[in-house]
Amino acid sequence: MRLTCAQDYDFSALTAEMVGLGYQRVELVVDRGELAVRGGILDIFPQGYATPVRLEFLDKTLDSIRSFNILDQRSLTKLEFVDIKPYQPLPKALIRATDFSEAEDYLLPDFQPGDYVVHENYGIAIFRGLTYLQEESVAGEYYELQFAGSERVYVPLNQSRWLHRYSAGAACPELTRLSAKNNSWEKTKQKARTAAKNIALELFNLYRLRKLTTGWPCPEDTEQQLAVEEDFPYEETPDQLEAIAAVKRDMEAPCPMDRLICGDVGFGKTEIALRAACKMALSGKQVAMLAPTTILVSQHYRNFLARLQGCGLQIQMLSRFHTAAENLRIVRELKAGRVDIVIGTHRLLQKDIGFRDLGLLIVDEEQRFGVEHKEFIKRLTVNVDILTLSATPIPRTMYLSLSGMRDISILRTPPKARRAIKTVLSGYSDAALRRALTSELARGGQVFVLNDDIKTLGYWQRKIKELTPAARAAVTHGRMPKADLEKAVLDFVERRTDVLLCTTIIENGIDIPGANTIVVLQADHFGLAQLHQIRGRVGRSAQQAYAYLFYNPAKVLRAEAESRLHALKEFTMLGAGYRLAMRDLEIRGSGNILGAQQSGFVQNVGFTLYSKMLEESVREVRGETVEPEKIFKLPAAQENYLPEDYLAEEVLRIAFYRRIMDAKSLAEVENIEQDLRDRFGELPRPTQNLLQNIRAQLTPRQSLPRRPKTFYVQKKRQKH
Repeated sequence: MRLTCAQDYDFSALTAEMVGLGYQRVELVVDRGELAVRGGILDIFPQGYATPVRLEFLDKTLDSIRSFNILDQRSLTKLEFVDIKPYQPLPKALIRATDFSEAEDYLLPDFQPGDYVVHENYGIAIFRGLTYLQEESVAGEYYELQFAGSERVYVPLNQSRWLHRYSAGAACPELTRLSAKNNSWEKTKQKARTAAKNIALELFNLYRLRKLTTGWPCPEDTEQQLAVEEDFPYEETPDQLEAIAAVKRDMEAPCPMDRLICGDVGFGKTEIALRAACKMALSGKQVAMLAPTTILVSQHYRNFLARLQGCGLQIQMLSRFHTAAENLRIVRELKAGRVDIVIGTHRLLQKDIGFRDLGLLIVDEEQRFGVEHKEFIKRLTVNVDILTLSATPIPRTMYLSLSGMRDISILRTPPKARRAIKTVLSGYSDAALRRALTSELARGGQVFVLNDDIKTLGYWQRKIKELTPAARAAVTHGRMPKADLEKAVLDFVERRTDVLLCTTIIENGIDIPGANTIVVLQADHFGLAQLHQIRGRVGRSAQQAYAYLFYNPAKVLRAEAESRLHALKEFTMLGAGYRLAMRDLEIRGSGNILGAQQSGFVQNVGFTLYSKMLEESVREVRGETVEPEKIFKLPAAQENYLPEDYLAEEVLRIAFYRRIMDAKSLAEVENIEQDLRDRFGELPRPTQNLLQNIRAQLTPRQSLPRRPKTFYVQKKRQKH
């Protein structure tokens, strides 16, 4: 079927015909075979096309055909026609290849109906959704917040900047009681603000002290070192190159390096560490690399040996894979200076370990080591360069607020060859499991099969053998002896087995490029964020990776599990599940920087608000002036909102409201207007009013107004 510009079509009949050709209706098109309808706009990702296509109709006339980008949903190029060929989706399964970057922040809000939120003036509540109200001549949409005792506050759109998603790692925070006479929320906020000021001051003093300490400046790069870097078989990402340059500057400076490198597995942290180790070792000083597990130590050791083989460096590992006699010999050689680079677990922190001339300590996943180990590291690294690697992400807000007080490099860019993981969500069957296993094994790959019930691992081991007799399968779980567990995982890493049947015990940090399929049994038993972390164990190479999320189709699911599966479909589609997993990890990553003593304050006010307090405190410590936050004014006698019949999806309306109220320049407002016109058509009057009022207040010489009115309604306790 060919559709051509300026021709007339029956819009409803055309949509029905596309569904008949196998296209699936969704809210947001991100993969082939998908179709979305919004007013007079039809988005479709046709068979055989590299990008999806947007069809815009004026009445019956096809006015415009444009290709568009799945990441930010913006139009790319105009087309004269589009050919719609039949599409055949996989039966009973939803497959989505999500590869969203930071652009997805434009597609989804940071909170949705049902989420816990925190309002800076009122406290912790449940966000019940957007509500249209018309009271005292004020017409428009409001954020409906439910506090303790079913008390409600209807917050105007222009207070968006004071409203944040509550997250602190806790399942259910205590809702604030608005009618409390002791003003407990203000007291809670004040305690958190005081704590933020104290840690800002502590970080500032530590940073200043470190810069005054004298270390050993490393010489500039040698030809031998540059030859090692030239041998890197991949193209460095921009983030990687920036981090490498920062590490070298630190090492060549007169004060000791203390830099943190944050990035997901496979984003290139190890290569940065390897180049730092090579630079230091070729300068004549020793290097120690500390990793939390024997498997990771073994992985690093093999990588260092392969990459530095022509440098004449003596590289050793202290490991349980060595005999006691071998480890003692390595310890003696280390003290005598005959070992240039040593890689080990916490065994490196024992009292019998000594160095002739240690120049650099690399710590992989520092948060995995106990307090006593960290104290030992501090004593070990007086006047020694230290480089810490972490796969636990640090949120952008935290990174920006600490810039200039902690040396941090963030790796956000995935390698160029990395392909999006395709996710299959379906009911379990033996045939489906056999297909998942055989398709991966047929291309020479390996498979994770995850089942978190230790009691049924034996059953699933027999089932895998029955379905794929030739596959070499191994079992791992948390109750195995540690040595057996490490051997089973190492056998899988070194490709002596094809299938690893495991619980969630398998370490996130292990890089297994050969494993490009993961099967999750009883997927409905896992949380959304947990499933996306599990899924991230595959897709480390240029091979297309698959995640099969199976649930029991014959089982009557509890309402909670059913809603989670439904949410999983939606979030897999929109890429939001990845953001949710990242958000939870970011809280953990922030704890690594701030310290455990701050976690209570984060719990009390939520991570986002605490980060905002910390950023303000850091600016005050630096002597900067912190101006009170200003918000936009919306005229009471005028409608300023996004009508539901223009933009039906509530989560997208929330996302656009957040963007509009966060706008800091006229260019940002123009950008938002272009997005709205491009994706949803001509702006209705209330939306034109909204954008025009924001523009007027961003125009120079315009003063921003006083705090707007909040509707407060107290209701009787009721069930929700």
